[in-house]
Amino acid sequence: MLSFLKPAPDAKVKVPKERISSVYKWRQTGVLLSICIGYIGYYVIRLIFTTEQNDIMKQYGFTTAEVGMVLSCFGIGYGISKLFMGALSDKSNPNRYLATGLILSALLNFGLGATKNLYVMMILMLVMSVAQGMGAAACQRIVQLWWGKKHRGAIYSIWSSAHNAGAFVCVAVVQLATFMFAGSIPAVFYTASVVSLIIAAFVLLAGSDRPTTVGLPSISEYTGDEVITEDGKKTSLELTKLTLPQIFVKYILTNKVVWAITLTSMSLYLVRYGIMSWIPSYLVQSKGFSPAFAKWLVGIFELASVPGVIIMGAISDALKGRRALVCIACVVLLILCLTVYFFSSNHAFIVTVLFIMGTLIYAPLTLVGLMVNEAVPKFAVGSSTGFMGFFQYIFGETLATALIGILVSKFGWVASNSVLYTASALALVLLIYILINENRVAKEAAEN
Repeated sequence: MLSFLKPAPDAKVKVPKERISSVYKWRQTGVLLSICIGYIGYYVIRLIFTTEQNDIMKQYGFTTAEVGMVLSCFGIGYGISKLFMGALSDKSNPNRYLATGLILSALLNFGLGATKNLYVMMILMLVMSVAQGMGAAACQRIVQLWWGKKHRGAIYSIWSSAHNAGAFVCVAVVQLATFMFAGSIPAVFYTASVVSLIIAAFVLLAGSDRPTTVGLPSISEYTGDEVITEDGKKTSLELTKLTLPQIFVKYILTNKVVWAITLTSMSLYLVRYGIMSWIPSYLVQSKGFSPAFAKWLVGIFELASVPGVIIMGAISDALKGRRALVCIACVVLLILCLTVYFFSSNHAFIVTVLFIMGTLIYAPLTLVGLMVNEAVPKFAVGSSTGFMGFFQYIFGETLATALIGILVSKFGWVASNSVLYTASALALVLLIYILINENRVAKEAAEN
């Protein structure tokens, strides 16, 4: 297994110069399909228990609290695993790493379908969260290895939309399995696992390790892409002999820009889950929406953001990589939309700003994920992804669900409004700091 995951050696036979451009485009197409479809496979596995929770409670006799215990095992484990599994991706073949995590997730998902024991489910979900932590870091590292900064915003945004598409595909798989197997819960789990194993095979066939492993020049040679680190030094290295702890200390823990981007992402995650997780309760209790319509708005909130996120990513490319500037514009508009969402009683206005907020939240979330990767050398991308993911899930999501739930029960929905305003304001302040650094890096790059 370990040898299978090791980075592939550079190819001995090089692609002829006259064919480099066409081969690069062909390979990039396969790589983009592999990371997008591959990450959809991760979501098909990840959300099965969530989508089936009502039937599981009904058929297995579980309580809401017991289902919550199983789901919490994944949430806590996933936040921690992203930190470590993200770092390990820096020392691996990212394509095989992506496929391996999906294969392990699918096998563990088979186990979930084969048991009705609560404690076995909790253990399986905890272990699965470790395998799931392999996905995002591998995909984000692949984006850094295969695309230059000129097009990276659009490509990263297209990949990021796999989060939303994955939720839709998961529901489609559930509906198909339910129809084919007369509502059998085990069959739903098994079907999802089979679909994900097929996707894993596609990832291995369509994807690639670094460009140099298939005879192409590295992306740095091909496009002149380089990373300017916090100390102003340029680097284009894709691999390093530094140990994981050395990488983590030198390029993550002591990097002020990485910390600023990570805390921005954590704040935006708080806003994301602070809105999405409470849409049904908030709109029914505070705004008089029907429960059925409020449930639909959760899914629409997710899907409606996809076109806007891709457009914002392309705009950040058109602005020569000024990602923070795009994020600041989104957060300012987000604060305005939050005001309408909190204080308007007009249902049409509320639904409209809810759709708009999907883009205004997911676009900066996507771009800060790219920014934290661009703030470190390519051999530290997985570590930066894992570090940010840890804060997103352990603090951002937890504060958005547990803290808001407690505050609302004591003080009403005005408490939730205050938390979301505060998180948005913190993100805005941090983004201004990041923009100042972004301008400095751009100036240094122009001078050199």
